[in-house]
Amino acid sequence: MALSGGPDSLALLTGAIRAGLTVHAIVVDHGLQSGSADIARRATDQAIALGATAEVVTVTVDGPGGMEAAARTARYAALDRARTGRPVLLGHTLDDQAETVLLGLARGSGARSLAGMREWNSPWGRPLLGIRRADTRGACAELGLPTFDDPHNADPRFTRVRLRNEALPLLDDILHGGVPAALARTALSLRDDNDALDTLAADIYAGLVREPDPLLDPRGRSDEGARVTRGPATQGSQPSPTPPLVALVLATHPPAIRRRIIRRWLLEGGATEPTHPVIVAVDALVADWHGQGGVAVGGSPDHRLDVVRTCGLLTVHRTPR
Repeated sequence: MALSGGPDSLALLTGAIRAGLTVHAIVVDHGLQSGSADIARRATDQAIALGATAEVVTVTVDGPGGMEAAARTARYAALDRARTGRPVLLGHTLDDQAETVLLGLARGSGARSLAGMREWNSPWGRPLLGIRRADTRGACAELGLPTFDDPHNADPRFTRVRLRNEALPLLDDILHGGVPAALARTALSLRDDNDALDTLAADIYAGLVREPDPLLDPRGRSDEGARVTRGPATQGSQPSPTPPLVALVLATHPPAIRRRIIRRWLLEGGATEPTHPVIVAVDALVADWHGQGGVAVGGSPDHRLDVVRTCGLLTVHRTPR
């Protein structure tokens, strides 16, 4: 399990040990504050004293998206490497779930983001999603366990911190309580709906893909036979091995199904977690087709990925950078 030394992960560690589980604690040292190595060492010592095995994994936080996002990416990557095939328990609470849902709502995210975190999403387990943060802190106090409060969790430079310390308490006051629990219920309700729609979309998806046509012009023609010159697909691009989607058939399905199919198809084509605007732009090639050019959907350092509509098919094209 992931251990920071804070009340949430420490309460989870104690509960897991008392439940009879064999626990190995992984403490990720992000190196973002003075004395972080000592803090990590104290957390491992505490875990060992409670009956777990423990190790410290040091990471470098230097990815894109700001320090919060970069630290999260580095942390999950380190946990994934260190788990050696085992599931990992995380100490997220109901309050974390409420913050996630509210943040997604404020940013105009889709239903998938608003559905929040799952209690189990292999290999990650979050058994405390129904527990309040105050309860984990109270449990540690009752057991006499000293906890570490990360100063970054009180730093107003970070959006989630202000959401936690300002926005959520204000909403809770205005609505006379119960807001975190209500947001968590919203996530659960949306998750049930998402699961049903995802299952339906997966069943339809298999019937929509076609094997790539080796005779299809890699630069593409419109459904009317005119050369497509607008958009990101350019000279040198080649269709990827991902089977094309039949646009006219896809267009017969409602947007909620259609966009789920597009998301799955983009992921299989090499796109990395396509955003809502990207999915909507690709969907326009299906539902609002008027001969427009392709849509950039990501790629890697050595190639770009674009989606183009050619001869009634949506195709993922790879273009060397």
